[in-house]
Amino acid sequence: MLKINKKLNYYLVKGSAIVYALIIMSVVAILLTSILQYIVSQMKFNTNRVERERAFQIAEAGVYYYRWYLAHVTAGMTASQLETFWESEAPGGMKEYDEVEYKDPETQIGIGRYKIIVEKSNPQSTVVMANVTGWTYIEPEAVREIQIRFRRSSWSEYIFLSNSFLNFGNQSEVFGKVFSNNGIRFDGIAHNTVSSLLPSFNDPTYGGNRQEFGVHTTVEPADPSAPSYPWPDGTVPDQPDVFMGGRSFPMPEVSFTGVMTDLDYMKSQAQNGFGKYFDNSGLGRRINLKSDGTYNMCVVDTAQINLHTISKYKKINCNTGNVVSGTCNSCSGECLCNYPIVNNGVIFIEDTAWIEGSINNKRLTIAAANLTGSGNEADIYIGISNNNLRYAAYDCDNILGLVAQKDIRVLNECPTDFIVDAALLAQGGVVGINDNGFSGKDSLTFNGAIASFLQPYFMHGFSGFALRVYNFDNNLLYCPPPYFPTGTEYSIDLWDEL
Repeated sequence: MLKINKKLNYYLVKGSAIVYALIIMSVVAILLTSILQYIVSQMKFNTNRVERERAFQIAEAGVYYYRWYLAHVTAGMTASQLETFWESEAPGGMKEYDEVEYKDPETQIGIGRYKIIVEKSNPQSTVVMANVTGWTYIEPEAVREIQIRFRRSSWSEYIFLSNSFLNFGNQSEVFGKVFSNNGIRFDGIAHNTVSSLLPSFNDPTYGGNRQEFGVHTTVEPADPSAPSYPWPDGTVPDQPDVFMGGRSFPMPEVSFTGVMTDLDYMKSQAQNGFGKYFDNSGLGRRINLKSDGTYNMCVVDTAQINLHTISKYKKINCNTGNVVSGTCNSCSGECLCNYPIVNNGVIFIEDTAWIEGSINNKRLTIAAANLTGSGNEADIYIGISNNNLRYAAYDCDNILGLVAQKDIRVLNECPTDFIVDAALLAQGGVVGINDNGFSGKDSLTFNGAIASFLQPYFMHGFSGFALRVYNFDNNLLYCPPPYFPTGTEYSIDLWDEL
């Protein structure tokens, strides 16, 4: 009996050990499985993270490929060629752009693909939007998508753009970019970038043979430890107290000569129904923009010499646009025609133009140029009959551009407190007050952009505007006037991962 009990105890102890062993093995198995699952998940996570980073780099490569493509395909194109390009090609200008394989630069083995989807650009827009998606072959589900905006520069993005020397006094405060193909002396406050084509120049305002920086100032730096003016050669102080947006020189030239191509294109577009063309009958045309979306047009017969004040008009057949015999003393009746404003269009006048009125939910450019090969270059005059030149609202739906072959002048008959809402471009002359017979006025408030071959001026001696305020219209950055000169190179303007 004792032997049986000993045997029974032996087996009970042995069975308990097996149970304990099984329990321990189960716990270990569970722990090992969890650890293995964690390790595998971490490996997958790390692999996914690596492949997501690779996917982002592949998408980024697609962005720069499309940037390269635009730069090479559109380089040197005129405005008309760009319009033809966007109208004739597939969206984004690419005929085959759906998916492109990305290869390792070292092994030339494909590691993934990217897809480019481009929103077809409006021919009048300077902006191109694209979405680029990238992924790898290892983790095709780890997709990265980048939204990119490309923009080509416009002449309307400068508050001051000139081919000549620019001089800003110590009372100047300028909001907006400033650029000149000549030197710039700036002694006021610039809230945006001031740039010049020249690395250095001889400032004519105080004589001497000393070469100054392409953009320079005589204002002493606020930092007392900085070297005093004149600055040592090879040093360009930051001077954020003057150049709050910085200064850049030398920079690429902005060609005023090339605007003649744009004027020729504006003329052809106006003749082809994208606006209205007027010949060189009389001394030119008077255009009165109306808030109802139309404009009145008169043919000028007589204008006072030097003052350019209109005194008589030619009679006109509005149906044909032809001048008929006879004149009248006011712009009304038989001397007046009314036409609808073609939105995103151009009014081209083959002679001098007098412009007044207001824009209401229209985008319009008015150009005055004599391209016949004979006669005088055309000017534009504003400030007619004590009238401002206004927008109904400051947005991309209310845009006006004035482009003159020679000068854009403000007449003495403008309001005492004159307001101008527009982008102005004088291709071969000056934007400024009329040289003859201009008396003192209280204020000029300019909202827009000024491009002037010669240095623009609105104060001359004791005549001109006592107070001058220049505000850059930010809408002109992305919504330039129709057919306004633009650059042809697209740069990255916005980058965002979706």
